[in-house]
Amino acid sequence: QPRKAKKQRPPEEIDLVALREGGYITPDMPPSLMSEEFRIIKRSLLLNAFSKDTKRTKNGNVILVTSSNPSEGKTFCTINLALSIATEQDVTVLLVDADFSKPEILNRLGVSGGRGLMDVVADSTLDIGDCLVRTNVPNLVLLPAGRQHNLTTELLASDRMESIMTEIATRYRDRLVIFDSPPVLASSAASVMALYMGQIVFVIEAEKTTEPQIKESLGMISACENINLLLNKTRYNGSNKKFASYYG
Repeated sequence: QPRKAKKQRPPEEIDLVALREGGYITPDMPPSLMSEEFRIIKRSLLLNAFSKDTKRTKNGNVILVTSSNPSEGKTFCTINLALSIATEQDVTVLLVDADFSKPEILNRLGVSGGRGLMDVVADSTLDIGDCLVRTNVPNLVLLPAGRQHNLTTELLASDRMESIMTEIATRYRDRLVIFDSPPVLASSAASVMALYMGQIVFVIEAEKTTEPQIKESLGMISACENINLLLNKTRYNGSNKKFASYYG
């Protein structure tokens, strides 16, 4: 007897109005200063991920977003980056909540989760496809963090995790995978996850994160050769900002 296809649950509804009111960019909003900034950020990431030349970055479509410390705006930047990329015509986005101690992605998007990445790593009978959460944003799929585990770092360093990462990176050729990771100086998980990444976006809070913290953090995630720095919470004079006068 052929196996019955599993019944897909309906897409989760992301409240785009609440997101927009919370300062996030959404696919239905007109161009703004911030949406243009994220367009610039995503373009270089997409070029590295899907370049047609022979120097294409290995696992370039798998991106880790992290920071030195909590509260630098890492998750805010992760969500905005994912929402911006989801508007691309030829790319789908898998957004993974990998901040296992303090998962926030699904809560900020206002959707319910369930089993997630850590459950799949810990239990070889689980399939990652059964944990994916489809959304009302057509090109955006979510993967929850899963339950907390006392051996999180060891599980992330396992052969099982490596095979899962290979599957995630290669199953769909048009997919960009974005991991929201714990801060580097707050959890050893980030340095282990860097082993699997093709690109890292490292968020730095302007006028707060210190140079020694940045240097220490970059050393801990140096397993990934392609690290991009994103300066967040900058103060600026509007006349000096390239999009400010155009978008008001």
